[in-house]
Amino acid sequence: MWVRLPPAASLCLMTWPRQKVNEVIALSRLGLDYCELTRMTGVPRSTVRNWLSGQIPTPEAGQSGCFKCHPAGRGSLQLLSAAYAYLFGMYLGDGCISGHPRGVRRLRISLDRSYPVIVQECEAAMSIVVPRNKVLVTTHPTSHMDEVSAYSKHWPCLLPQHGAGRKHERRIQLEAWQLQILDRWPWRFLRGLIHSDGCRIQNPAIHPRKTYWYPRYSFSNRSDDIRGLFAEYCEKVGVECRQSNRWNVSVAKRDTVALMDLHIGAKR
Repeated sequence: MWVRLPPAASLCLMTWPRQKVNEVIALSRLGLDYCELTRMTGVPRSTVRNWLSGQIPTPEAGQSGCFKCHPAGRGSLQLLSAAYAYLFGMYLGDGCISGHPRGVRRLRISLDRSYPVIVQECEAAMSIVVPRNKVLVTTHPTSHMDEVSAYSKHWPCLLPQHGAGRKHERRIQLEAWQLQILDRWPWRFLRGLIHSDGCRIQNPAIHPRKTYWYPRYSFSNRSDDIRGLFAEYCEKVGVECRQSNRWNVSVAKRDTVALMDLHIGAKR
């Protein structure tokens, strides 16, 4: 079923599923222009313009929107896997899944409101991963946090690391299909980990006559498995890191910090 549109616009929309529409809208929130959206998604520029101006088809019936249960086309799968790698990193850091009636689950990711760009990026990634579900951004009433969340029956199959108890108290082991995604998008995964449980800081080097400051990245998590994943994927992309104390991993060498700056940068 489709909303009523002018004839020309209808011709542009009829052959595109709602999942593709949601991908374009989510990416547009990251600041991409019409041409960049066209190159990334394969949707004609005129169609992108129509969608972003509000001429959007209604969702098709009978599809779950879960890319694991219903694999998408090659172009859609590429975008979905990139968004998933980022969202998975965010989940390992600041995410939790809660149960609701009739098998519905709610994924919640709590983020510092001081970084609105990260909140928007998380919202966009979640919208791409579960395109049939509404993604909510709510303000926490008693803390300086924004909560990005969505309801879906498919969170347990998309995030099989969910289980009883806290993440740092249980084993975090990846499934084969997750390894394939993260190996293809290691920087997106590292970006999600840093945006959730990491930071870029200025570290002081104190000398008798002058104090020097140099940037470094730090990742902190109580789970040995999650810290191990961070270190493993740092190694895969050529970033040297070391355990600085019980729960923190540090990236301090100048060339590796520069590489992190190229792909991640300061939190905004």
